[in-house]
Amino acid sequence: MADLRKASTRESRNLRQAGLAGPNSAFLKWQQCHLTKSLVLNPQAATIPPSTQMPTVLLIDQDDNSRRATAGLFTEEDWKVLEASGGDDGMELALRDRPEIILCDSLMPQENGFRVCRALREQLHPARIIMISDQSYSQDREAALQAGADEYWVKPVTSNHVVEELGRIRANGVRRDAAEKIPATPVSAVTRVRFWGVRGSIPVPGPTTVRYGGNTSCVEVRADGEIIVLDAGSGIRSLGLALEKEFGDDPIQLSLLLTHSHWDHIQGLPFFLPAYKQKNKIRVLGYEGAQAGLGQILANQMETPFFPVNMRDLPSNIAIEELKEMEFQIGRVRVCSKFLNHPGICAGYRLYTSAGSVAFLPDNEPYERLKLQDASDDHATEEEARSFAAAEHAKLVEFLSGVDLLLNDTQYTDQEYEGHIGWGHGSLSSAVDLALDAHARKLLLFHHDPSHDDDMIDRMVTEARGRVARRGGTLEVDAAREGRDVVLGQH
Repeated sequence: MADLRKASTRESRNLRQAGLAGPNSAFLKWQQCHLTKSLVLNPQAATIPPSTQMPTVLLIDQDDNSRRATAGLFTEEDWKVLEASGGDDGMELALRDRPEIILCDSLMPQENGFRVCRALREQLHPARIIMISDQSYSQDREAALQAGADEYWVKPVTSNHVVEELGRIRANGVRRDAAEKIPATPVSAVTRVRFWGVRGSIPVPGPTTVRYGGNTSCVEVRADGEIIVLDAGSGIRSLGLALEKEFGDDPIQLSLLLTHSHWDHIQGLPFFLPAYKQKNKIRVLGYEGAQAGLGQILANQMETPFFPVNMRDLPSNIAIEELKEMEFQIGRVRVCSKFLNHPGICAGYRLYTSAGSVAFLPDNEPYERLKLQDASDDHATEEEARSFAAAEHAKLVEFLSGVDLLLNDTQYTDQEYEGHIGWGHGSLSSAVDLALDAHARKLLLFHHDPSHDDDMIDRMVTEARGRVARRGGTLEVDAAREGRDVVLGQH
């Protein structure tokens, strides 16, 4: 904990000295009130953008003439210019393209420029944010700085403004040279899946969990030049250490897909070392929480008194995006989502890579027993309950049809499940039957119960293989283990 505090303090001090971090304020209710659109309106928008040949400035200004005049000044300095006439469009461009400088008008119809500035600062920590305004009141300047702006310029924006700003950036080493590029992750013909956390509910390290591991949910997928991380349980700490060792001084660029915001799936994020390095770009994607926005939920677990470092103080370039669509792209990897039967909002993901597909369903309860148990309360007959459950099962089978690797919630034995109906987790037989019905190639038991030691998981694997044999299937079954790899596309 102390090491993380020191790392964050050191990075934050460096940013302040470089003039890159103004005062940060809370994200307020931007996500609930304003960010109703998602970056995944189309696959191209959802792709992590490659490093550009020239640095980028984003102009958010409802005045077309003012915006175009300012754009010309930056174009003359060989900067790429992005333009938006409103805050919502500006936020989308900022998250997608990660500009070095953002100019935001203080007054826009139907939008509060100061609120937009707060949202930008919360989401894009290292970027230079400059508030521009027709007004020169000192209280407006102070309000802009409190909202997270680094500078406050009174219109019209002049060449002197731009030249002085770019001089500051060059002096502080922020501008990327045209020849500098973020090294691309090498594209491989195979897809590698590595397990960093396979446990459910709570970490249980110790002598009885050595072989399968005691960390909570975290899986790394390397495919088609992308690093995709599934969930941020306690296992993500070890992943972060490994990535920093692998990349050294080179920047790390990755996407983190969160299935839901229960603590065992996000608790490792504050200990993820790449988040404490300014050089890195981390894109966090997930669906809105049941009672609060995704960004607020992730920030809450790092607020005082729960954690010594606030999320807004992390120096890395973190973009948190609430998904609105059920299909999107991460580079060349197509991702499909499906909401699962689990308390709150919980999604499963299927990643389509060039070497095969991977499905990740860490928390999912079968419907039939639950619906039969709740039939009287729902005023449904037993026949109606079975019909509903069958229809939902068929939808999930269709979603998983032909998947190469299925990571499925197998928290309980069949006997244990009898006492845990309605808890939101699956049983051994339901996981095997789902994989068989979907004609999956390989099933890995996942989200191991904290009370299950290595010997218990061994017995569950044996029982699962026996069930496959009795049904005459060819499904491969094993249990997910920390530190192990599964490779698709390797012959």
